[in-house]
Amino acid sequence: MSQTDTTIPESAQPQTSLVSSHRVKLLVGLMAIVGALGFFAFQAFEGATVYYYTVAEMKEIGPTPENRTVRVSGKLAADSFHRAEGSTLAEFDLTDGGAILAAAHEGVLPDLFFNDHSEIILEGRYHADGVFVSENVIVKCPSKYIAEEESG
Repeated sequence: MSQTDTTIPESAQPQTSLVSSHRVKLLVGLMAIVGALGFFAFQAFEGATVYYYTVAEMKEIGPTPENRTVRVSGKLAADSFHRAEGSTLAEFDLTDGGAILAAAHEGVLPDLFFNDHSEIILEGRYHADGVFVSENVIVKCPSKYIAEEESG
């Protein structure tokens, strides 16, 4: 009886180590890309963060650091709005029902700014002189308050 050679020639053997090496490289590359995208997304989100305070909190904290934008929320204090003839600088007080914050905004204000039920959000900086200088004014729609008054 002759003994047959059962070994498979090298050219016919699958090259699993080469395939595995490519898969590992691909997996490492994908993980690096996902990690980099996650890092950039986190940096973008962190840079766009704007803090939100009530009038009382803003007064308690005091002036904001240079280059730090914050938001403060409240309502227009009664009879506090003043704008000189021909000027675009508006000066007014913002209140949360207890504390009052002096504020100024250069530019056009939304129509709902003067609605008694509107919540006003100012975005800007609180200066050492006690005036919050606004760069942006956001007015929350008072429709939910109007609906409550009509149904009540």
